[in-house]
Amino acid sequence: MKRGPKILAFAGSLRADSFNKKILKIAVKGAKEAGAEVNLIDLSEYSLPLLNQDEEAKFGIPPMAMRLKKMFREADGFLIASPEYNSSISGVLKNTLDWVSRPHPDEKAYLECFIGKTAAIISASPGGLGGLRGLVHLRAILGNINVLVIPDQVSVPGPDLNFDEKGDLKDSKKQESLLNVGKSLTEVLKKLKGYPA
Repeated sequence: MKRGPKILAFAGSLRADSFNKKILKIAVKGAKEAGAEVNLIDLSEYSLPLLNQDEEAKFGIPPMAMRLKKMFREADGFLIASPEYNSSISGVLKNTLDWVSRPHPDEKAYLECFIGKTAAIISASPGGLGGLRGLVHLRAILGNINVLVIPDQVSVPGPDLNFDEKGDLKDSKKQESLLNVGKSLTEVLKKLKGYPA
């Protein structure tokens, strides 16, 4: 019997004290409460070179990228916290998605790691929009690689980025919105993938 949807969760930041890593943990909590199995990873532990097809042709896909591809392939969906860099997504997030999209002989189809997957996206930023502009770009990128992105999304602006000692947001409305994004992704995956409600 299936236990619950498998979600791969990660933030597009390498910074140890990243706001996006903090809000991701809240959304992960919501997903787990709804019955998901969540694999929360830190991209700082998966160091990747910038994608260069000349280097790829010489040396193949880096081992760290292969590890990521396996995790992406095994997941039913993704929970992604995206910082906003210059009104777009971070370089590390784009580079990760690019490497995972690279074809490999073991894969049955191009974009196998993304086709049929569902994602939820959130963001945090010291700016007034909370990273909202980056989410527009991320939604477009994921849609173009055949990932269904649920409508629910949350952006947390600087004035609301205050956390208590448990790591929860002091703003109860933003806290609840993040929990609900994780829950919504889980419920959608249950319906799409045939997991018990």
